[in-house]
Amino acid sequence: MSILHVRPDQEVPPVPIPGQRASSEPMTPQSGLRIVRLANFVMSRSGGLRTALRNLGEGYQDAGHESILVVPGKKAGDEMTSYGRVITLPGTMVPRTGGYRLMLGRRRLSRVLEDLRPDRLEVSDRSTLRWTGEWAKAHGVPSMMVSHESLAGLLTVWGVPAGVGGSAADVLNARTARQFDTILCTTAWAAAEFKRINTPNLVEVPLGVDLDAFTPKHHDPAIRARFAREDEALLVHCSRLSPEKRPELAIDALAALLASGVKASLVVVGDGPRRAALAYKAARLPVRFAGFINDRTTVAGLLASADVAIAPGPVETFGLAALEALACGTPVVVNAASALPEVVGDAGMAVPGTGEAFAEGVKTLLERPEEERRTAARARAEQFGWPAAIEGFLKAHGATSTPRASATPGA
Repeated sequence: MSILHVRPDQEVPPVPIPGQRASSEPMTPQSGLRIVRLANFVMSRSGGLRTALRNLGEGYQDAGHESILVVPGKKAGDEMTSYGRVITLPGTMVPRTGGYRLMLGRRRLSRVLEDLRPDRLEVSDRSTLRWTGEWAKAHGVPSMMVSHESLAGLLTVWGVPAGVGGSAADVLNARTARQFDTILCTTAWAAAEFKRINTPNLVEVPLGVDLDAFTPKHHDPAIRARFAREDEALLVHCSRLSPEKRPELAIDALAALLASGVKASLVVVGDGPRRAALAYKAARLPVRFAGFINDRTTVAGLLASADVAIAPGPVETFGLAALEALACGTPVVVNAASALPEVVGDAGMAVPGTGEAFAEGVKTLLERPEEERRTAARARAEQFGWPAAIEGFLKAHGATSTPRASATPGA
């Protein structure tokens, strides 16, 4: 692994990595495409977006293409990983977000892109990196914006009146659609705001879930016993603890269940700016905060050992954490306002965004025979494998899949 150390105002020079094609070397059909991916609002402790970037990168590499991911960080870096080359640029800290940083220097990032000479540009940030679509057009590079959030939904969460927010979203979305060759949405719910303005370059490709890492085989009575008694239902909420995720609804649901006579406890997996406020809110309730857990096997054990998962976010455009719970055989109660109802299907319950409604959803799922609800959850998850998602993304890029003879070395 090679590491760069530069000041934020310095140009990031190209770093030769053994076995990597020099940036001046022409692309040939046999060597695949160089797909440069840009993402803000991602860090080592973030969740769904980081998972998607990793799995897609591994898929691109395995399909015979070169994946280069450019993200912000505390300091500059350049390393080879199992999901391709990862370049870190010094980023500006965003207050009250729990550590997110942004790549804000357009000149610096433009120089990096010019040096990398991408064959395709894939961007996972509809706000601060939208300008890179124009860069791609100016340099003759086909570009794709991946919509990981609903702009209209976020504006509503931030307190913008629905009518005003919808109109503003339409204007900004139309601008985005003009700047990029392809707009990719992962659910019909996410695509709806682009369909509303008749976006011609829109494609829909669902994300996936690691069906080998997240499996009912991780169900462990010992893990369950750590968080709930035998006569209690164990609930789990796995997400970043930020305002748009509405994590307080999971605590409200637990309180409503207890008030109705249902014995239950809750374990919260994740961290974020709402952590302290949530701990205060849950002070007299059987809630355990597990914090951020980087080990996927540990997370899978918690998900598989719970009775019901809760996904209260109203603007989730896909919800990987909910899908991981389903893969572990655990049904999910989701916010009816989000895209999750189309993801969980009959294996979950879609309810309005109140604690009482989520409590009723939990009760309904618990009334189903355990084997039946767990089998249905796993069967639903099996409809969302990563191979199909990767194939869909590559097709959107106009790329083919030519598996490599050997695996890319891990970090």
